[in-house]
Amino acid sequence: MKPVHISNKSIHTLPVIQKHYPHAMNLDVLTDKLFEIYESELGMHPKQIIHADSICSDDVNNIEYPKHARLMLGPFNLGGLCGFPFAGVTGIGAFAHHVPEDGAVLIYYGPHIGLSKNGELGQILRVGQHKHTSCCGAAIVALQKLMEGNIIENEITELDYQQNIIEQILLKNEKRIKSSHNHLFEATEVLFEAIENRINELITKTDYPCEYIIQVGGIIINSDFDAGSFFECRTFKIKETKSNYFKNIIHLINN
Repeated sequence: MKPVHISNKSIHTLPVIQKHYPHAMNLDVLTDKLFEIYESELGMHPKQIIHADSICSDDVNNIEYPKHARLMLGPFNLGGLCGFPFAGVTGIGAFAHHVPEDGAVLIYYGPHIGLSKNGELGQILRVGQHKHTSCCGAAIVALQKLMEGNIIENEITELDYQQNIIEQILLKNEKRIKSSHNHLFEATEVLFEAIENRINELITKTDYPCEYIIQVGGIIINSDFDAGSFFECRTFKIKETKSNYFKNIIHLINN
């Protein structure tokens, strides 16, 4: 597969990103590496893989979605605000039964955070705008409520269900977040752990009529529109569905 062209602005922004996320790489570069690994490790081509994502519904993630990821089947969207897999057992079950029988499922997940080219966490310059705006907006609103003591334990409404769930996740980790050096950075870490725990739980409750389950989890880092987006991989593992054997291959990405 021919590697995609990466803009100079993206390359020049990478050192800024890696000050906070040392293993981050451009999303297009990540996709190329993943495709190479799927072929070398599993003998799988993109059309044998159906992928689901559990990422934030923020439009920037759709704008920055790697175009050649569409070579795979899908995506099936599991996530809502902040990337939490709100589609639940029913959603992941439906997705699991769309997979080619001789193929694999890929679940790609994680929260996102803004990081401008000047190094400001939680801020990005969006297409057509002249001022930086917040990213992830839902996480930042929930964090502000947490810091101000305005989240009520177990208050979950039908009108704002997803945001309320995010608030409850942060509330359960209030001490950890408030005692951290950077509250937004730590809140994003908390969200990643909550997303991964729920993804793992959903996987165990689902049958997959295929050979492999691939998990790719981490932090999506959106930068200014002309610099692109990046990803720091935290989880990369493959499960053989017949044997339930898990193989951790994170080193193939981060080395």
